[in-house]
Amino acid sequence: MANPTPNPTLGQLAADLAAGLTTSRQLTEEALARIEDPKGEGKRAFVKVWRTQALAAADASDLQRKAGIVLSPLAGIPVSIKDLCNVAGETTLAGSKALDDAKPAAADAPVVARLRAAGAVIVGSTNMSEFAFSGVGFNPHYGTPGNPADRKRVPGGSSAGAAVSVADRMAVAALGTDTGGSVRIPAAVCGLVGFKPTARRVPIDGVVPLSTSLDSIGPLANSVEDCAIVDAVFAGEPISVPAAAPLAGLRFAVPKHFVMSELDPTVTAAFERACKALSAKGVKIEQIDLAELDELPTINATGGFAAAESYAWHRDLIARRGNEYDPFVHPRIMRGKDMSAADYIELLARRADLQRRVSAITSNYDAVIMPTCAIVAPTLDEVATSDGFVKKNMLLLRNTSVGNFLDRCGISLPCHAAGELPVGFMLMGETMADRRLLALARSVAPVVKG
Repeated sequence: MANPTPNPTLGQLAADLAAGLTTSRQLTEEALARIEDPKGEGKRAFVKVWRTQALAAADASDLQRKAGIVLSPLAGIPVSIKDLCNVAGETTLAGSKALDDAKPAAADAPVVARLRAAGAVIVGSTNMSEFAFSGVGFNPHYGTPGNPADRKRVPGGSSAGAAVSVADRMAVAALGTDTGGSVRIPAAVCGLVGFKPTARRVPIDGVVPLSTSLDSIGPLANSVEDCAIVDAVFAGEPISVPAAAPLAGLRFAVPKHFVMSELDPTVTAAFERACKALSAKGVKIEQIDLAELDELPTINATGGFAAAESYAWHRDLIARRGNEYDPFVHPRIMRGKDMSAADYIELLARRADLQRRVSAITSNYDAVIMPTCAIVAPTLDEVATSDGFVKKNMLLLRNTSVGNFLDRCGISLPCHAAGELPVGFMLMGETMADRRLLALARSVAPVVKG
Protein backbone atom coordinates (compact mmCIF):
# COMPACT_ATOMS: atom_id res chain seq x y z
CA MET A 1 0.00 0.00 0.00
CA ALA A 2 3.05 2.25 0.02
CA ASN A 3 2.76 4.77 -2.80
CA PRO A 4 4.45 3.16 -5.85
CA THR A 5 5.47 6.55 -7.27
CA PRO A 6 6.85 8.75 -4.50
CA ASN A 7 5.55 12.30 -4.32
CA PRO A 8 8.02 14.95 -5.51
CA THR A 9 9.85 16.67 -2.66
CA LEU A 10 10.10 20.37 -2.07
CA GLY A 11 13.77 20.16 -3.02
CA GLN A 12 12.97 18.52 -6.36
CA LEU A 13 10.26 21.04 -7.20
CA ALA A 14 12.45 24.01 -6.17
CA ALA A 15 15.11 22.67 -8.57
CA ASP A 16 12.50 22.29 -11.35
CA LEU A 17 11.35 25.88 -10.79
CA ALA A 18 14.95 27.12 -10.86
CA ALA A 19 15.61 25.22 -14.10
CA GLY A 20 12.45 26.56 -15.75
CA LEU A 21 10.96 23.06 -16.04
CA THR A 22 7.77 24.16 -14.31
CA THR A 23 6.14 27.29 -12.92
CA SER A 24 4.45 28.12 -9.64
CA ARG A 25 1.26 28.69 -11.65
CA GLN A 26 1.44 25.15 -13.02
CA LEU A 27 2.17 23.57 -9.63
CA THR A 28 -0.64 25.56 -8.00
CA GLU A 29 -3.18 24.73 -10.71
CA GLU A 30 -2.31 21.03 -10.36
CA ALA A 31 -2.72 21.19 -6.57
CA LEU A 32 -6.06 23.03 -6.87
CA ALA A 33 -7.30 20.54 -9.49
CA ARG A 34 -6.63 17.69 -7.05
CA ILE A 35 -8.45 19.54 -4.26
CA GLU A 36 -11.44 20.16 -6.56
CA ASP A 37 -11.54 16.62 -8.02
CA PRO A 38 -14.96 15.24 -6.97
CA LYS A 39 -13.46 11.71 -6.82
CA GLY A 40 -10.72 12.88 -4.42
CA GLU A 41 -10.61 13.83 -0.73
CA GLY A 42 -10.33 17.60 -1.25
CA LYS A 43 -13.78 18.49 0.03
CA ARG A 44 -13.07 16.59 3.26
CA ALA A 45 -9.37 17.46 3.55
CA PHE A 46 -9.95 21.24 3.30
CA VAL A 47 -12.29 23.51 5.25
CA LYS A 48 -11.45 26.51 3.06
CA VAL A 49 -9.76 26.75 -0.35
CA TRP A 50 -8.27 30.07 -1.43
CA ARG A 51 -8.15 29.53 -5.18
CA THR A 52 -8.03 33.17 -6.31
CA GLN A 53 -5.41 34.20 -3.76
CA ALA A 54 -3.29 31.10 -4.42
CA LEU A 55 -3.19 31.70 -8.17
CA ALA A 56 -2.37 35.38 -7.62
CA ALA A 57 0.48 34.41 -5.26
CA ALA A 58 1.74 31.86 -7.80
CA ASP A 59 1.73 34.43 -10.63
CA ALA A 60 3.56 36.91 -8.40
CA SER A 61 6.14 34.25 -7.53
CA ASP A 62 6.72 33.48 -11.22
CA LEU A 63 7.19 37.20 -11.99
CA GLN A 64 9.66 37.56 -9.12
CA ARG A 65 11.60 34.51 -10.29
CA LYS A 66 11.86 35.99 -13.81
CA ALA A 67 13.33 39.10 -12.21
CA GLY A 68 15.87 36.99 -10.30
CA ILE A 69 14.10 37.23 -6.94
CA VAL A 70 13.67 33.88 -5.12
CA LEU A 71 12.61 34.45 -1.53
CA SER A 72 13.44 30.95 -0.24
CA PRO A 73 13.37 27.27 -1.26
CA LEU A 74 9.61 27.48 -0.52
CA ALA A 75 9.05 30.24 -3.12
CA GLY A 76 6.19 29.29 -5.44
CA ILE A 77 5.50 25.98 -3.68
CA PRO A 78 1.87 25.08 -2.77
CA VAL A 79 1.41 24.51 0.96
CA SER A 80 -1.59 24.03 3.25
CA ILE A 81 -2.19 25.38 6.74
CA LYS A 82 -4.24 23.86 9.54
CA ASP A 83 -7.67 25.35 10.21
CA LEU A 84 -6.71 26.80 13.60
CA CYS A 85 -4.29 29.44 12.24
CA ASN A 86 -5.45 33.02 11.95
CA VAL A 87 -5.52 34.35 8.40
CA ALA A 88 -6.22 38.09 8.01
CA GLY A 89 -9.86 38.66 7.08
CA GLU A 90 -10.93 35.06 7.69
CA THR A 91 -12.90 33.54 10.57
CA THR A 92 -10.77 30.87 12.27
CA LEU A 93 -12.96 27.78 12.74
CA ALA A 94 -10.58 25.21 14.29
CA GLY A 95 -12.55 22.35 12.73
CA SER A 96 -15.71 23.41 14.60
CA LYS A 97 -19.07 25.05 13.86
CA ALA A 98 -19.09 26.79 17.26
CA LEU A 99 -16.73 29.58 16.09
CA ASP A 100 -18.63 30.49 12.92
CA ASP A 101 -19.86 33.76 14.48
CA ALA A 102 -16.38 34.84 15.64
CA LYS A 103 -14.88 38.03 14.24
CA PRO A 104 -12.54 37.61 11.26
CA ALA A 105 -8.85 37.62 12.21
CA ALA A 106 -7.21 41.05 12.12
CA ALA A 107 -3.83 39.66 11.09
CA ASP A 108 -2.08 36.48 9.98
CA ALA A 109 -0.64 34.27 12.72
CA PRO A 110 3.19 34.70 12.76
CA VAL A 111 3.69 31.20 11.29
CA VAL A 112 1.37 32.06 8.39
CA ALA A 113 3.09 35.42 7.87
CA ARG A 114 6.46 33.62 7.80
CA LEU A 115 5.21 31.20 5.13
CA ARG A 116 4.03 34.12 2.99
CA ALA A 117 7.32 35.98 3.52
CA ALA A 118 9.16 32.86 2.32
CA GLY A 119 7.11 32.97 -0.89
CA ALA A 120 4.97 29.89 -0.21
CA VAL A 121 1.62 29.65 -2.00
CA ILE A 122 -1.07 28.89 0.61
CA VAL A 123 -3.82 26.91 -1.12
CA GLY A 124 -6.20 26.55 1.81
CA SER A 125 -6.84 25.59 5.42
CA THR A 126 -7.11 21.92 6.28
CA ASN A 127 -9.69 19.93 8.19
CA MET A 128 -8.80 18.63 11.64
CA SER A 129 -10.15 16.96 14.75
CA GLU A 130 -12.39 19.60 16.32
CA PHE A 131 -10.24 21.99 18.41
CA ALA A 132 -7.30 19.61 17.81
CA PHE A 133 -8.51 17.39 20.65
CA SER A 134 -7.96 13.84 19.30
CA GLY A 135 -5.42 11.68 17.54
CA VAL A 136 -7.99 9.95 15.34
CA GLY A 137 -8.67 12.68 12.76
CA PHE A 138 -12.46 12.17 12.75
CA ASN A 139 -14.61 15.29 12.19
CA PRO A 140 -18.45 15.19 12.37
CA HIS A 141 -18.88 18.72 10.97
CA TYR A 142 -16.75 18.77 7.82
CA GLY A 143 -16.41 15.04 7.13
CA THR A 144 -13.40 12.80 7.69
CA PRO A 145 -10.83 12.60 4.88
CA GLY A 146 -9.99 9.01 3.96
CA ASN A 147 -6.52 7.66 4.65
CA PRO A 148 -4.48 7.62 1.41
CA ALA A 149 -3.47 3.97 2.00
CA ASP A 150 -7.07 2.83 2.56
CA ARG A 151 -9.98 5.28 2.30
CA LYS A 152 -12.04 3.25 4.80
CA ARG A 153 -9.48 4.15 7.49
CA VAL A 154 -9.00 7.38 9.42
CA PRO A 155 -6.07 9.68 8.51
CA GLY A 156 -4.92 10.19 12.11
CA GLY A 157 -5.20 13.51 13.90
CA SER A 158 -5.55 16.09 14.81
CA SER A 159 -3.79 17.39 11.64
CA ALA A 160 -5.91 15.08 9.49
CA GLY A 161 -6.43 17.21 6.39
CA ALA A 162 -2.79 18.33 6.59
CA ALA A 163 -1.55 14.77 6.08
CA VAL A 164 -4.05 13.95 3.34
CA SER A 165 -3.25 17.22 1.52
CA VAL A 166 0.42 16.21 1.26
CA ALA A 167 -0.12 12.49 0.59
CA ASP A 168 -2.66 13.26 -2.15
CA ARG A 169 -0.47 16.00 -3.71
CA MET A 170 -2.88 18.83 -2.91
CA ALA A 171 0.08 20.54 -1.21
CA VAL A 172 3.82 19.86 -1.11
CA ALA A 173 4.10 20.53 2.62
CA ALA A 174 1.61 21.26 5.38
CA LEU A 175 1.52 23.23 8.60
CA GLY A 176 0.35 21.01 11.45
CA THR A 177 0.20 21.42 15.20
CA ASP A 178 1.32 18.84 17.75
CA THR A 179 0.06 18.87 21.35
CA GLY A 180 0.11 15.11 21.99
CA GLY A 181 1.21 13.86 18.57
CA SER A 182 -1.02 15.70 16.12
CA VAL A 183 1.75 16.11 13.49
CA ARG A 184 3.50 12.77 14.02
CA ILE A 185 0.37 10.56 14.24
CA PRO A 186 -1.16 11.52 10.86
CA ALA A 187 2.32 11.49 9.31
CA ALA A 188 2.86 7.94 10.62
CA VAL A 189 -0.47 6.45 9.55
CA CYS A 190 -0.43 8.22 6.16
CA GLY A 191 3.18 7.33 5.30
CA LEU A 192 4.73 10.81 5.55
CA VAL A 193 7.49 12.52 7.52
CA GLY A 194 6.22 14.64 10.43
CA PHE A 195 8.43 16.81 12.64
CA LYS A 196 7.53 18.14 16.08
CA PRO A 197 9.95 20.87 17.17
CA THR A 198 10.80 21.77 20.74
CA ALA A 199 7.68 23.85 21.45
CA ARG A 200 9.34 27.17 22.35
CA ARG A 201 11.16 27.44 19.00
CA VAL A 202 8.01 28.32 17.02
CA PRO A 203 5.51 31.03 18.08
CA ILE A 204 1.95 29.82 18.72
CA ASP A 205 0.39 33.32 18.74
CA GLY A 206 -2.65 33.64 16.48
CA VAL A 207 -3.27 29.88 16.60
CA VAL A 208 -6.31 28.54 18.50
CA PRO A 209 -4.73 26.78 21.49
CA LEU A 210 -5.42 23.32 22.81
CA SER A 211 -2.83 23.37 25.60
CA THR A 212 -0.44 26.32 25.78
CA SER A 213 2.02 24.22 27.83
CA LEU A 214 2.22 21.49 25.16
CA ASP A 215 1.26 23.03 21.79
CA SER A 216 3.91 23.06 19.07
CA ILE A 217 3.78 23.79 15.34
CA GLY A 218 5.54 21.56 12.85
CA PRO A 219 5.58 20.43 9.22
CA LEU A 220 4.26 17.34 7.47
CA ALA A 221 6.11 16.66 4.23
CA ASN A 222 7.54 14.02 1.88
CA SER A 223 11.11 14.06 3.24
CA VAL A 224 13.22 14.96 6.26
CA GLU A 225 14.95 17.66 4.19
CA ASP A 226 11.56 19.23 3.38
CA CYS A 227 10.66 19.25 7.09
CA ALA A 228 13.99 20.92 7.94
CA ILE A 229 13.30 23.72 5.43
CA VAL A 230 9.72 24.35 6.57
CA ASP A 231 10.69 24.13 10.25
CA ALA A 232 13.35 26.83 9.74
CA VAL A 233 10.68 29.07 8.15
CA PHE A 234 8.28 28.47 11.07
CA ALA A 235 11.03 29.19 13.60
CA GLY A 236 12.25 32.33 11.80
CA GLU A 237 15.73 30.82 11.48
CA PRO A 238 18.15 30.91 8.51
CA ILE A 239 17.07 28.18 6.10
CA SER A 240 19.52 25.31 5.95
CA VAL A 241 19.30 21.53 5.96
CA PRO A 242 21.62 19.97 8.54
CA ALA A 243 24.22 17.56 7.12
CA ALA A 244 23.29 13.89 7.53
CA ALA A 245 24.92 12.38 10.64
CA PRO A 246 27.13 9.29 10.15
CA LEU A 247 25.23 6.23 11.40
CA ALA A 248 28.11 4.01 12.57
CA GLY A 249 28.59 4.28 16.32
CA LEU A 250 25.30 6.07 17.09
CA ARG A 251 23.49 4.87 20.22
CA PHE A 252 19.70 4.65 20.18
CA ALA A 253 17.62 3.67 23.21
CA VAL A 254 14.35 1.72 23.08
CA PRO A 255 12.37 2.10 26.34
CA LYS A 256 11.13 -1.27 27.64
CA HIS A 257 8.24 0.34 29.48
CA PHE A 258 5.00 2.04 28.45
CA VAL A 259 5.68 2.60 24.71
CA MET A 260 6.24 -1.01 23.59
CA SER A 261 3.06 -2.64 24.95
CA GLU A 262 -0.14 -3.47 23.00
CA LEU A 263 1.59 -3.08 19.63
CA ASP A 264 -0.28 -4.13 16.49
CA PRO A 265 1.54 -7.03 14.71
CA THR A 266 2.12 -4.89 11.60
CA VAL A 267 3.74 -2.20 13.78
CA THR A 268 5.90 -4.73 15.65
CA ALA A 269 7.17 -6.30 12.43
CA ALA A 270 7.97 -2.97 10.76
CA PHE A 271 9.73 -1.57 13.84
CA GLU A 272 11.84 -4.71 14.38
CA ARG A 273 12.81 -4.75 10.70
CA ALA A 274 13.85 -1.08 10.91
CA CYS A 275 15.96 -1.71 14.03
CA LYS A 276 17.72 -4.64 12.33
CA ALA A 277 18.48 -2.50 9.28
CA LEU A 278 19.97 0.23 11.50
CA SER A 279 22.03 -2.29 13.48
CA ALA A 280 23.47 -3.58 10.20
CA LYS A 281 24.71 -0.01 9.53
CA GLY A 282 26.58 0.10 12.84
CA VAL A 283 23.95 1.75 15.05
CA LYS A 284 23.97 0.42 18.62
CA ILE A 285 20.37 -0.13 19.74
CA GLU A 286 19.91 -0.73 23.47
CA GLN A 287 16.77 -1.73 25.33
CA ILE A 288 16.66 0.48 28.42
CA ASP A 289 14.64 0.48 31.60
CA LEU A 290 12.65 3.70 31.57
CA ALA A 291 10.02 2.82 34.15
CA GLU A 292 9.60 6.56 34.74
CA LEU A 293 7.28 6.61 31.71
CA ASP A 294 4.86 4.32 33.57
CA GLU A 295 4.18 7.31 35.87
CA LEU A 296 2.56 9.29 33.03
CA PRO A 297 -1.01 7.89 33.34
CA THR A 298 -1.05 8.68 37.08
CA ILE A 299 0.42 12.16 36.59
CA ASN A 300 -2.24 12.94 33.97
CA ALA A 301 -5.10 11.07 35.66
CA THR A 302 -7.23 14.18 36.15
CA GLY A 303 -6.91 15.21 32.48
CA GLY A 304 -3.48 16.78 32.39
CA PHE A 305 -2.56 20.09 30.78
CA ALA A 306 -4.86 19.63 27.78
CA ALA A 307 -8.01 19.37 29.91
CA ALA A 308 -7.12 22.26 32.25
CA GLU A 309 -5.85 24.65 29.61
CA SER A 310 -8.48 23.89 26.99
CA TYR A 311 -11.30 24.33 29.53
CA ALA A 312 -9.88 27.74 30.51
CA TRP A 313 -10.06 28.81 26.84
CA HIS A 314 -13.39 27.13 26.01
CA ARG A 315 -15.57 27.69 29.07
CA ASP A 316 -17.40 30.79 27.77
CA LEU A 317 -17.83 29.28 24.29
CA ILE A 318 -19.10 26.00 25.79
CA ALA A 319 -21.61 27.92 27.90
CA ARG A 320 -22.90 29.53 24.70
CA ARG A 321 -22.57 26.79 22.08
CA GLY A 322 -21.42 23.61 23.82
CA ASN A 323 -24.30 21.61 22.32
CA GLU A 324 -22.67 22.06 18.88
CA TYR A 325 -19.33 20.50 19.89
CA ASP A 326 -18.19 17.09 18.67
CA PRO A 327 -19.65 14.68 21.30
CA PHE A 328 -16.26 12.90 21.47
CA VAL A 329 -14.40 16.18 22.14
CA HIS A 330 -16.75 17.99 24.54
CA PRO A 331 -16.30 15.58 27.51
CA ARG A 332 -12.51 15.67 27.18
CA ILE A 333 -12.53 19.48 27.55
CA MET A 334 -15.02 19.33 30.43
CA ARG A 335 -12.61 17.22 32.51
CA GLY A 336 -10.72 20.48 33.07
CA LYS A 337 -13.67 21.97 34.95
CA ASP A 338 -12.95 19.83 38.01
CA MET A 339 -9.21 20.53 38.18
CA SER A 340 -8.25 22.94 40.93
CA ALA A 341 -5.42 25.48 40.89
CA ALA A 342 -3.61 23.21 43.35
CA ASP A 343 -3.97 20.25 40.95
CA TYR A 344 -2.54 22.37 38.15
CA ILE A 345 0.42 23.62 40.21
CA GLU A 346 1.17 20.03 41.27
CA LEU A 347 1.06 18.99 37.59
CA LEU A 348 3.64 21.65 36.69
CA ALA A 349 5.98 20.41 39.43
CA ARG A 350 5.55 16.75 38.48
CA ARG A 351 6.26 17.54 34.84
CA ALA A 352 9.51 19.35 35.69
CA ASP A 353 10.55 16.50 37.99
CA LEU A 354 9.86 13.82 35.35
CA GLN A 355 11.71 15.83 32.68
CA ARG A 356 14.81 15.98 34.89
CA ARG A 357 14.78 12.28 35.77
CA VAL A 358 14.17 11.04 32.22
CA SER A 359 16.73 13.37 30.66
CA ALA A 360 19.38 12.14 33.10
CA ILE A 361 18.99 8.71 31.46
CA THR A 362 18.23 9.56 27.82
CA SER A 363 20.89 12.26 27.38
CA ASN A 364 23.47 9.44 27.27
CA TYR A 365 22.02 8.35 23.89
CA ASP A 366 21.85 10.01 20.47
CA ALA A 367 18.09 9.48 20.37
CA VAL A 368 15.24 7.49 21.92
CA ILE A 369 13.40 5.36 19.34
CA MET A 370 9.98 3.69 19.33
CA PRO A 371 7.04 3.09 17.00
CA THR A 372 5.27 6.42 16.43
CA CYS A 373 1.88 4.79 17.06
CA ALA A 374 1.11 1.45 18.69
CA ILE A 375 -1.43 0.65 15.95
CA VAL A 376 -2.03 1.21 12.24
CA ALA A 377 -4.83 3.58 11.21
CA PRO A 378 -8.16 2.32 12.58
CA THR A 379 -11.11 1.90 10.24
CA LEU A 380 -13.91 4.46 10.38
CA ASP A 381 -16.18 1.72 11.79
CA GLU A 382 -13.75 1.01 14.63
CA VAL A 383 -14.00 4.61 15.89
CA ALA A 384 -17.76 5.00 15.32
CA THR A 385 -18.65 4.11 18.92
CA SER A 386 -17.56 6.00 22.00
CA ASP A 387 -15.71 2.98 23.45
CA GLY A 388 -13.96 2.22 20.18
CA PHE A 389 -12.99 5.85 19.71
CA VAL A 390 -11.52 6.21 23.22
CA LYS A 391 -9.48 2.98 22.95
CA LYS A 392 -8.05 3.70 19.48
CA ASN A 393 -7.41 7.35 20.32
CA MET A 394 -5.41 6.34 23.40
CA LEU A 395 -3.26 3.89 21.42
CA LEU A 396 -2.63 6.42 18.65
CA LEU A 397 -1.59 9.15 21.12
CA ARG A 398 0.26 7.15 23.77
CA ASN A 399 3.81 7.11 22.36
CA THR A 400 3.85 10.56 20.79
CA SER A 401 2.43 12.30 23.87
CA VAL A 402 5.57 11.30 25.82
CA GLY A 403 7.62 13.83 23.81
CA ASN A 404 5.15 16.66 24.38
CA PHE A 405 5.03 16.09 28.13
CA LEU A 406 8.84 15.91 28.33
CA ASP A 407 9.20 19.04 26.10
CA ARG A 408 11.27 17.23 23.47
CA CYS A 409 11.60 17.34 19.70
CA GLY A 410 10.50 14.30 17.71
CA ILE A 411 10.17 13.05 14.15
CA SER A 412 8.17 10.25 12.54
CA LEU A 413 9.64 8.47 9.51
CA PRO A 414 7.85 5.92 7.28
CA CYS A 415 9.10 2.36 7.94
CA HIS A 416 6.53 0.14 6.23
CA ALA A 417 7.17 -2.02 3.17
CA ALA A 418 5.19 -1.89 -0.07
CA GLY A 419 1.83 -3.57 0.45
CA GLU A 420 1.74 -2.84 4.20
CA LEU A 421 -0.36 -0.20 5.93
CA PRO A 422 1.82 2.81 6.86
CA VAL A 423 3.83 2.59 10.09
CA GLY A 424 5.93 5.35 11.65
CA PHE A 425 9.41 5.01 13.19
CA MET A 426 9.91 7.77 15.77
CA LEU A 427 13.10 9.38 16.98
CA MET A 428 12.87 11.58 20.08
CA GLY A 429 15.65 14.06 20.75
CA GLU A 430 16.52 16.12 23.80
CA THR A 431 14.97 19.56 24.44
CA MET A 432 16.27 22.11 21.88
CA ALA A 433 18.33 19.44 20.06
CA ASP A 434 16.15 19.91 16.97
CA ARG A 435 18.90 20.37 14.38
CA ARG A 436 20.77 17.35 15.70
CA LEU A 437 17.59 15.26 15.46
CA LEU A 438 17.02 16.34 11.85
CA ALA A 439 20.65 15.42 11.04
CA LEU A 440 20.07 11.94 12.51
CA ALA A 441 16.74 11.57 10.72
CA ARG A 442 18.33 12.33 7.34
CA SER A 443 20.54 9.25 7.78
CA VAL A 444 17.93 7.03 9.42
CA ALA A 445 15.06 7.68 6.96
CA PRO A 446 16.45 5.80 3.92
CA VAL A 447 17.57 2.85 6.08
CA VAL A 448 14.22 2.26 7.84
CA LYS A 449 12.09 2.75 4.74
CA GLY A 450 10.64 -0.72 4.12
